[in-house]
Amino acid sequence: MMPQHHLSEDLLLAYAAGNLSEGWTIAVASHLAFCPQCRAQSAQADMLGGAMLDTIDPEPLANDAWSAMRARLDADVQLAKALPARATAPGKLVLPMPLRAYVGGDIDTIHWRALGRGAAQMMLPTSDPTTQVRLLRIPAGKPVPEHSHGGREVTLVLSGSFRDGEQLFGPGDIEDADGSVLHTPTATPEADCICLAVTDAPLRFSSWIVRLIQPILKI
Repeated sequence: MMPQHHLSEDLLLAYAAGNLSEGWTIAVASHLAFCPQCRAQSAQADMLGGAMLDTIDPEPLANDAWSAMRARLDADVQLAKALPARATAPGKLVLPMPLRAYVGGDIDTIHWRALGRGAAQMMLPTSDPTTQVRLLRIPAGKPVPEHSHGGREVTLVLSGSFRDGEQLFGPGDIEDADGSVLHTPTATPEADCICLAVTDAPLRFSSWIVRLIQPILKI
């Protein structure tokens, strides 16, 4: 089933321009692995960006530009080689490659940390100080405590599904929320919902109990 909820235009354009920080880039790249519609739009944005570059006068590169690029490419190759064989077995994948590169494998290699009431998370280490990136596991049929947002939150469903009001979000779907949204996303009863969540500010929980332990949970 194709994703029904897609990336916003600002994220797609910033991704094509190379202006996104690492956290947002992980979310966009992971959604693109699911979504042919957004891949097509991203390709169009790349073509537009290439056409615009043709009109700009070139500037001299730094002396170490090529060596820096080679180092980044070599690091990506080594990381891909380090992935376990089961992470590339066809027909058994849950995590798209951008995420498997951070986790070090597929869903069976995730090191979950309990959040309480069956929920769990895994923080993904990045070099991006402006965002937090985590995998979340919401138990089947259970809600996330009611909350709003201190900034932006982009959530990508990887497995299972959740409802938010009248909307259903399944694998590959993106939910993009900000401080104007007060909601209680709830996993559907069929299976646990596993998501990627990227935030640039702490959540604002309605419950004082959750707010009390929020610094410990780092959400």
